[in-house]
Amino acid sequence: MCAAPGPVAAVAWRPFTRWRAFPYAGGQIGEDGVGQTILITGGSRGIGRATAKLAAARGWSVAVNYVRDVAAAEAVVADIAAQGVRALAVQGDVACEADVLRLFDAAQTLGPLAGVVVNSGIVAEGAKLADMSVDRLRRMFDVNLLGAFLCAREAARRLTRGGSIVIVSSAAARLGGPGEYVDYAASKGAMDTLTIGLSKELGPKGIRVNAVRPGLIETEIHASGGRPDRAQALGATTPMGRPGTAEEVAEAIVWLLSDAASYVTGSLMDVAGGR
Repeated sequence: MCAAPGPVAAVAWRPFTRWRAFPYAGGQIGEDGVGQTILITGGSRGIGRATAKLAAARGWSVAVNYVRDVAAAEAVVADIAAQGVRALAVQGDVACEADVLRLFDAAQTLGPLAGVVVNSGIVAEGAKLADMSVDRLRRMFDVNLLGAFLCAREAARRLTRGGSIVIVSSAAARLGGPGEYVDYAASKGAMDTLTIGLSKELGPKGIRVNAVRPGLIETEIHASGGRPDRAQALGATTPMGRPGTAEEVAEAIVWLLSDAASYVTGSLMDVAGGR
């Protein structure tokens, strides 16, 4: 059952109206995105935050979804506004259909919706499946899987030809997460299947669907799993010899959103340092 939506602070819904073009050697940075809007779920931290900032730098207006941390979401919006780009923050739980509908409605107040990044996700403390409670499993699949389906469904309803959906999966989808996060890994594996199937449904409409599968990335999610140093500790064992950054994942997401990836759909792009 969905919780009642929290109060909406004025800053959370107020579009910033300053605009500025950003020159670079090839013309206008983000010329694909100027005048268009993207929505990023889970956009107040980690990969979502990095993607919001990069997309704004390349011309897109950005709707930033968050669940609880209004201060973090407002900080992202303020950073985007400082670039002269329009943005807003919208509270909502992606596992709640009413929240998802409200979130998409708010995003479209910024302008035509050209892209959606399905990024919201949670992890729990490391455990074997035999020790996981039904409450943990239900919440994991509600947010990571049902939430992804609700957001992808709404994107499929609202995007038009030329639109792009990027689903943030995980390298765990192919590694399995044994002994730690097999529930998380399974939810991400289902997101890979969603990507492949939905890309075939929406391809004839000119809408692309792809997934990015991050590996060991330095973000706050590891602390949620009880191991804040996990990315550093395991990153050293990858072929690249280090963990990745949220900004490196954001580069892949924004490329998939852009017209530069106009013939790419149904792909599962690993950003995992060779792991």
